[in-house]
Amino acid sequence: MFLGTKVVPAGSTLGAGPATFDASTYGKKQFPIQQKYVEAHAADAAALAVAINSDQTAAAKKYGVSINSGASTIVAVKLTGVVGTVPAAGFTPITVSGLPTDQVVAVQLGPAITGTDLRDATGKIELGQFENQIQFQDAGTAINEELKAVLKKAGAPDLTGKTIVITGVFQLINPKLWNITPATLEVQP
Repeated sequence: MFLGTKVVPAGSTLGAGPATFDASTYGKKQFPIQQKYVEAHAADAAALAVAINSDQTAAAKKYGVSINSGASTIVAVKLTGVVGTVPAAGFTPITVSGLPTDQVVAVQLGPAITGTDLRDATGKIELGQFENQIQFQDAGTAINEELKAVLKKAGAPDLTGKTIVITGVFQLINPKLWNITPATLEVQP
Protein backbone atom coordinates (compact mmCIF):
# COMPACT_ATOMS: atom_id res chain seq x y z
CA MET A 1 0.00 0.00 0.00
CA PHE A 2 2.81 2.39 0.81
CA LEU A 3 4.38 1.84 -2.63
CA GLY A 4 1.09 2.89 -4.32
CA THR A 5 0.78 6.08 -2.28
CA LYS A 6 1.85 9.41 -3.72
CA VAL A 7 2.82 12.22 -1.37
CA VAL A 8 1.43 15.54 -2.54
CA PRO A 9 3.14 18.69 -1.24
CA ALA A 10 1.01 21.34 0.50
CA GLY A 11 -0.38 23.89 -1.94
CA SER A 12 -0.28 21.50 -4.90
CA THR A 13 -3.19 21.56 -7.33
CA LEU A 14 -2.69 17.87 -8.03
CA GLY A 15 -5.89 16.07 -7.14
CA ALA A 16 -7.81 19.31 -6.71
CA GLY A 17 -10.37 18.37 -9.36
CA PRO A 18 -11.67 20.56 -12.16
CA ALA A 19 -11.46 24.32 -11.85
CA THR A 20 -14.64 26.12 -10.92
CA PHE A 21 -16.46 27.63 -13.89
CA ASP A 22 -16.22 31.42 -13.88
CA ALA A 23 -19.05 32.73 -16.03
CA SER A 24 -17.81 36.32 -16.00
CA THR A 25 -14.38 35.34 -17.32
CA TYR A 26 -16.03 33.11 -19.90
CA GLY A 27 -18.29 35.96 -21.09
CA LYS A 28 -15.40 38.40 -21.41
CA LYS A 29 -13.42 35.88 -23.47
CA GLN A 30 -16.30 34.56 -25.60
CA PHE A 31 -18.26 37.75 -26.41
CA PRO A 32 -15.68 39.12 -28.89
CA ILE A 33 -15.59 35.73 -30.60
CA GLN A 34 -19.37 35.76 -30.97
CA GLN A 35 -19.27 39.35 -32.26
CA LYS A 36 -16.68 38.52 -34.92
CA TYR A 37 -18.64 35.48 -36.05
CA VAL A 38 -21.88 37.45 -36.36
CA GLU A 39 -20.16 40.28 -38.25
CA ALA A 40 -18.56 37.81 -40.67
CA HIS A 41 -21.78 35.88 -41.31
CA ALA A 42 -24.42 38.63 -41.19
CA ALA A 43 -26.63 38.79 -44.26
CA ASP A 44 -27.98 42.08 -45.55
CA ALA A 45 -31.50 42.50 -44.14
CA ALA A 46 -33.18 43.23 -47.50
CA ALA A 47 -31.58 40.22 -49.22
CA LEU A 48 -32.38 38.04 -46.23
CA ALA A 49 -36.05 39.09 -46.22
CA VAL A 50 -36.36 38.22 -49.92
CA ALA A 51 -34.73 34.82 -49.36
CA ILE A 52 -36.90 34.00 -46.33
CA ASN A 53 -40.11 35.08 -48.08
CA SER A 54 -39.18 33.05 -51.15
CA ASP A 55 -38.24 29.81 -49.36
CA GLN A 56 -37.80 29.85 -45.58
CA THR A 57 -36.25 26.37 -45.45
CA ALA A 58 -33.65 27.17 -48.11
CA ALA A 59 -32.90 30.54 -46.48
CA ALA A 60 -32.42 28.85 -43.12
CA LYS A 61 -29.91 26.44 -44.66
CA LYS A 62 -28.07 29.20 -46.52
CA TYR A 63 -27.98 31.88 -43.83
CA GLY A 64 -28.63 30.09 -40.57
CA VAL A 65 -27.03 27.89 -37.96
CA SER A 66 -29.06 24.92 -36.80
CA ILE A 67 -29.31 24.53 -33.01
CA ASN A 68 -31.17 22.28 -30.58
CA SER A 69 -30.70 19.22 -32.81
CA GLY A 70 -32.27 21.04 -35.72
CA ALA A 71 -35.28 22.35 -33.82
CA SER A 72 -34.27 26.01 -34.27
CA THR A 73 -32.22 28.16 -36.61
CA ILE A 74 -30.23 31.24 -35.61
CA VAL A 75 -29.71 33.78 -38.39
CA ALA A 76 -27.16 36.62 -38.43
CA VAL A 77 -28.28 39.89 -40.03
CA LYS A 78 -26.90 43.37 -40.70
CA LEU A 79 -29.17 46.36 -41.04
CA THR A 80 -29.48 50.11 -40.75
CA GLY A 81 -32.67 51.47 -39.29
CA VAL A 82 -34.44 54.14 -37.30
CA VAL A 83 -35.14 53.25 -33.69
CA GLY A 84 -38.74 53.47 -32.52
CA THR A 85 -39.80 54.24 -28.97
CA VAL A 86 -37.49 52.43 -26.58
CA PRO A 87 -39.65 50.67 -23.96
CA ALA A 88 -38.57 50.25 -20.35
CA ALA A 89 -38.00 46.57 -21.08
CA GLY A 90 -38.26 44.26 -24.04
CA PHE A 91 -37.75 44.62 -27.75
CA THR A 92 -37.58 48.03 -29.43
CA PRO A 93 -39.19 48.45 -32.85
CA ILE A 94 -36.85 49.54 -35.65
CA THR A 95 -37.81 50.77 -39.11
CA VAL A 96 -35.58 49.39 -41.85
CA SER A 97 -35.95 50.68 -45.40
CA GLY A 98 -35.92 48.11 -48.17
CA LEU A 99 -37.91 45.53 -46.21
CA PRO A 100 -41.48 44.47 -47.03
CA THR A 101 -44.07 46.67 -45.34
CA ASP A 102 -45.39 43.73 -43.31
CA GLN A 103 -41.93 42.88 -41.93
CA VAL A 104 -41.62 43.63 -38.21
CA VAL A 105 -38.11 44.14 -36.85
CA ALA A 106 -37.33 44.63 -33.19
CA VAL A 107 -34.04 44.78 -31.34
CA GLN A 108 -33.09 44.12 -27.73
CA LEU A 109 -31.57 47.29 -26.29
CA GLY A 110 -31.82 46.34 -22.63
CA PRO A 111 -31.75 46.88 -19.79
CA ALA A 112 -32.41 43.13 -19.75
CA ILE A 113 -31.18 40.88 -22.53
CA THR A 114 -33.17 37.68 -22.78
CA GLY A 115 -32.48 34.42 -24.52
CA THR A 116 -29.33 32.72 -25.68
CA ASP A 117 -29.33 33.62 -29.38
CA LEU A 118 -25.94 35.32 -29.11
CA ARG A 119 -24.44 32.33 -27.30
CA ASP A 120 -25.91 29.98 -29.89
CA ALA A 121 -24.99 32.10 -32.94
CA THR A 122 -22.01 30.00 -34.00
CA GLY A 123 -23.51 26.60 -33.25
CA LYS A 124 -20.20 25.73 -31.59
CA ILE A 125 -21.08 26.32 -27.94
CA GLU A 126 -22.85 23.19 -26.73
CA LEU A 127 -24.08 21.72 -23.46
CA GLY A 128 -21.46 18.96 -23.54
CA GLN A 129 -18.70 21.55 -23.11
CA PHE A 130 -19.98 22.38 -19.64
CA GLU A 131 -20.34 20.47 -16.41
CA ASN A 132 -24.12 20.92 -16.36
CA GLN A 133 -27.11 22.85 -17.73
CA ILE A 134 -26.63 25.61 -15.15
CA GLN A 135 -23.12 26.40 -16.41
CA PHE A 136 -24.39 26.30 -20.00
CA GLN A 137 -27.09 28.83 -19.13
CA ASP A 138 -24.62 30.93 -17.14
CA ALA A 139 -22.37 31.06 -20.22
CA GLY A 140 -25.22 32.59 -22.22
CA THR A 141 -26.01 35.05 -19.46
CA ALA A 142 -22.36 36.09 -19.20
CA ILE A 143 -22.19 36.78 -22.95
CA ASN A 144 -25.39 38.85 -22.64
CA GLU A 145 -23.80 40.79 -19.76
CA GLU A 146 -20.95 41.80 -22.06
CA LEU A 147 -23.51 42.93 -24.63
CA LYS A 148 -25.21 45.09 -21.98
CA ALA A 149 -21.96 47.02 -21.53
CA VAL A 150 -21.85 47.71 -25.29
CA LEU A 151 -25.46 48.88 -25.26
CA LYS A 152 -24.90 51.08 -22.22
CA LYS A 153 -21.90 52.71 -23.91
CA ALA A 154 -24.06 53.39 -27.00
CA GLY A 155 -26.71 55.06 -24.83
CA ALA A 156 -29.35 52.48 -25.74
CA PRO A 157 -32.19 53.92 -23.61
CA ASP A 158 -31.89 57.24 -25.47
CA LEU A 159 -31.85 55.99 -29.07
CA THR A 160 -35.48 56.74 -29.96
CA GLY A 161 -35.54 58.37 -33.40
CA LYS A 162 -31.85 57.77 -34.07
CA THR A 163 -30.39 55.80 -36.96
CA ILE A 164 -28.34 52.79 -35.95
CA VAL A 165 -26.33 50.14 -37.75
CA ILE A 166 -26.42 46.73 -36.12
CA THR A 167 -25.28 43.23 -36.70
CA GLY A 168 -27.20 40.73 -34.66
CA VAL A 169 -28.94 37.41 -34.51
CA PHE A 170 -32.47 36.10 -34.21
CA GLN A 171 -34.25 32.77 -34.17
CA LEU A 172 -36.03 32.17 -37.44
CA ILE A 173 -39.42 31.21 -36.07
CA ASN A 174 -41.83 33.69 -37.63
CA PRO A 175 -40.46 34.95 -40.96
CA LYS A 176 -42.36 38.24 -40.58
CA LEU A 177 -41.09 38.98 -37.05
CA TRP A 178 -37.38 39.31 -36.32
CA ASN A 179 -36.51 39.82 -32.66
CA ILE A 180 -32.84 40.67 -32.93
CA THR A 181 -30.19 40.42 -30.24
CA PRO A 182 -27.43 42.76 -31.38
CA ALA A 183 -23.77 41.79 -31.44
CA THR A 184 -22.60 45.23 -32.55
CA LEU A 185 -24.35 48.57 -32.57
CA GLU A 186 -23.22 51.86 -34.07
CA VAL A 187 -25.18 55.09 -33.75
CA GLN A 188 -25.07 57.22 -36.90
CA PRO A 189 -24.28 60.93 -36.47
